[in-house]
Amino acid sequence: MLDHLKEIDYGTPKRESEREVTLEIDGNEVTVPAGTSLMRAAVDAGIQVPKLCATDSLEPFGSCRLCLVEIEGRRGFPASCTTPAEAGMKVRTQTPKLQELRKGVMELYISDHPLDCLTCSANGNCELQDMAGVTGLRNVRYGFDGANHLKSEKDESNPYFSYDPSKCIVCNRCVRACEETQGTFALTISGRGFESRVSPGQDEAFMDSECVSCGACVEACPTATLQEKSVIWLGQPEHSVITTCAYCGVGCSFKAEMKGNEVVRMVPWKDGKANEGHSCVKGRFAWGYATHQDRMLKPMIRKNISDPWQEVSWDTALNYAASEFKRLQAKYGRDSIGGITSSRCTNEETYLVQKLVRAAFGNNNVDTCARVCHSPTGYGLKQTLGESAGTQTFASVDKADVIMVIGANPTDGHPVFASRMKKRLRQGAKLIVVDPRRIDIVKSPHVKAAHHLQLRPGTNVAVVTALAHVIVTEGLMADEFVAERCDTASFKEWKSYVERPEQSPEATEAVTGVPAAEMRAAARLFATGGNAAIYYGLGVTEHSQGSTTVMGIANLAMVTGNVGREGVGVNPLRGQNNVQGSCDMGSFPHELPGYRHVSDSTTRSAFEAAWGVPIDPEPGLRIPNMFDAAIGGSFKGLYCEGEDIVQSDPNTQHVAAAMMAMECVVVQDIFLNETAKYAHVFLPGSSFLEKDGTFTNAERRISRVRKVMPPKAGLADWEVTVKLAQALGYPMDYKSPEEIMDEIAALTPTFRGVSYKRLDELGSIQWPCNENAPEGTPTMHIDRFVRGKGRFIVTQYVATDEKVTRRFPLLLTTGRILSQYNVGAQTRRTENNQWHSEDRLEIHPHDAEERGVKDGDWVGIQSRAGETVLRATVSERMQPGVVYTTFHFPESGANVITTDNSDWATNCPEYKVTAVQVSPVMQPSAWQQEYSRFNQTQNDLLAAASHQSKQSNGTVPAK
Repeated sequence: MLDHLKEIDYGTPKRESEREVTLEIDGNEVTVPAGTSLMRAAVDAGIQVPKLCATDSLEPFGSCRLCLVEIEGRRGFPASCTTPAEAGMKVRTQTPKLQELRKGVMELYISDHPLDCLTCSANGNCELQDMAGVTGLRNVRYGFDGANHLKSEKDESNPYFSYDPSKCIVCNRCVRACEETQGTFALTISGRGFESRVSPGQDEAFMDSECVSCGACVEACPTATLQEKSVIWLGQPEHSVITTCAYCGVGCSFKAEMKGNEVVRMVPWKDGKANEGHSCVKGRFAWGYATHQDRMLKPMIRKNISDPWQEVSWDTALNYAASEFKRLQAKYGRDSIGGITSSRCTNEETYLVQKLVRAAFGNNNVDTCARVCHSPTGYGLKQTLGESAGTQTFASVDKADVIMVIGANPTDGHPVFASRMKKRLRQGAKLIVVDPRRIDIVKSPHVKAAHHLQLRPGTNVAVVTALAHVIVTEGLMADEFVAERCDTASFKEWKSYVERPEQSPEATEAVTGVPAAEMRAAARLFATGGNAAIYYGLGVTEHSQGSTTVMGIANLAMVTGNVGREGVGVNPLRGQNNVQGSCDMGSFPHELPGYRHVSDSTTRSAFEAAWGVPIDPEPGLRIPNMFDAAIGGSFKGLYCEGEDIVQSDPNTQHVAAAMMAMECVVVQDIFLNETAKYAHVFLPGSSFLEKDGTFTNAERRISRVRKVMPPKAGLADWEVTVKLAQALGYPMDYKSPEEIMDEIAALTPTFRGVSYKRLDELGSIQWPCNENAPEGTPTMHIDRFVRGKGRFIVTQYVATDEKVTRRFPLLLTTGRILSQYNVGAQTRRTENNQWHSEDRLEIHPHDAEERGVKDGDWVGIQSRAGETVLRATVSERMQPGVVYTTFHFPESGANVITTDNSDWATNCPEYKVTAVQVSPVMQPSAWQQEYSRFNQTQNDLLAAASHQSKQSNGTVPAK
């Protein structure tokens, strides 16, 4: 267990410089990089200078006047936080005069501060309290008879933290954190002099302001002014454990601060390589789902989905599941069952599930939810660059001069990375946004896109090719890079294609909807603006031409030479915490761990030797094929760990029909989700707080997940899979997830140097990590591409089959919102619902007026696949002809209307383009009415099982 409850605060940020200076502080010689503050230099010398307004996550401010020092040969008492170290300086941090000055400053602070230390929620973790002791303050001459702020009204509007202005010392740390770290600029100091106080917005409540509840202000506050309500309720934690967030693909490191087995708060770890001490509302505050009353903690079985659940022991449930799988294979054949892994589970857990399918089921019918989000990334980047992953670290954006964001909404989907990106934009980098919707980053405080290419959904390929056309025909290519690093034949073929007149912005304008002049200007900026980086998301991959667009993005990066160094690259923003890892671990039916095809006999023989069984050389079924085979009668059993396919996969009614056609569905999860309502066996899962393992984020960064509490259901997820394999007759005898990682490393070349010991030493590792890169690979393709020469691929635009008609004249596209996560199973069970309690349909005022729809009206959305009803939000974020919704609430039925169109190469669903009609309605859709009935039935069946269990335990009387 790693305890980091108390960390050194250096007062000011670290400075990088090739030049060093040597000085003397309190008689100690210290050498630091030029530009380092005296305060930080003192800490390097082992000396803590008193401070209140300074902290090492923020630029120095120099307002509190506690950090004054004396410098030999200089007059006055400069602030050590704002004074840079110089060669030959002789500095004193403690003299009688400094003591007198500091004590006087502290006396003024305390004269307008409640003296309730014993009952204050920050008692034991209060910098003001600490500094009163450090300065030797023992009494205050100024009473409370005059004007003061002691009766200032608290702001309790935010569900996660309280704001008590009576304890504010106006140090500005919260305001600066909101500006420098988060980039929202939601806080300010209102009033002057004695009337100065922190104010959200224009003297608004926190919940009425632009605050996004990232927690940066709370973390920065040195007193109890801004305090987590969990700390107010539970008191100060007594130990902490470093772990990794289980939300998005940024992979933030957190200190889980604990009292015993109870989490008091989650604090972003400043040494976390992906987040460097920052967080978002989900990772920082929305962890309460792990102990929510809806948690399923008992294994359950039933014969039919119309039967009540029966709570049973672990052994009974696992033996029943194993016997059913054996029965189905005996009756319908070896290929009649399969498994689904989850991007929410650890690398070790997903590895075990695919191993169980291949070794115990004896087939390759394994797939993962990464299929429905980023499988085109794996295919497209493998074909062009040679590796199925992004090329950079998140920190690389600090050196980008031009940033292109395509089909991603970082401020909502990857907010911690977005904050870093916005900081770079405020420093002068230029932004190009390619998105059909006006996302926040197009224009937000101190950030404005140079170009917003507001394309029509489904035309990504045409846009990317048109950008390439401008670069090629205007002579903006990186000729030396292409000649040295790329395949000549493929480049010539590609160049000949993109330079055709029909690929020009003028020729494609009618298709894409992007003005030709804007397209040309964006292409010129990207090619000539310096280091250019591309970041993309599901708005690229979730299309029928998703793989083609990924290859087109790689073409753009190669032709401009923007690969292989910091500040550039091709960077997929992964949606869930372990999308990258679930792919790395061999969760696809055609690939073993490390993206090696099952048909490769050399690779297969290595796994066969380690696993002790033959492996089928033929690829298995993908998730859509499983559904079709189930409805066709040949696929009968499914083991689904940590994934809610009924809510998250397209064409919900088709998925539900497939589930009902199976004879044994085994679901392993922490809640009775939408998929579990169709299950015959339910195995309780464990949250990220209850397990050990690793996640791999969007930058290929492998980070440790550490258990902070025992599994509430008795077993961690990896243990459940091990026991199921044993029940099937296949021996798995791991004693810990560490042993599983050792096996992964032994069998996967890119993980060869990864171990828990090495992860603990380095903090995290970016694969490839092996004998060639013992500390990992932050930047890929530096001197050569993984495949050797970079391969250009022709990206022909093929219009989607999903076309608007008179019957379906609008295009629906989908996305996420900051406060909710994916299918919402976790965030919906937290106070995050206060920000977003329902999915809504965004519609342009022109389209709304044409249909007689007003803001807040209920509207029916009908597609070729189905119909649902949502409340409308009239908004100019959308262009005319396009509507938008999120998909976080199961009753919304967003995927009832998405079709089963998919990417030509990977079967990734085309969530982003659905032709629909929108009209005012007065009642829920037929599907929603049936969903309500089915949901109530399943809840009743669950309640009956719970009541029966309590009767058998004697906790309720029998009727």
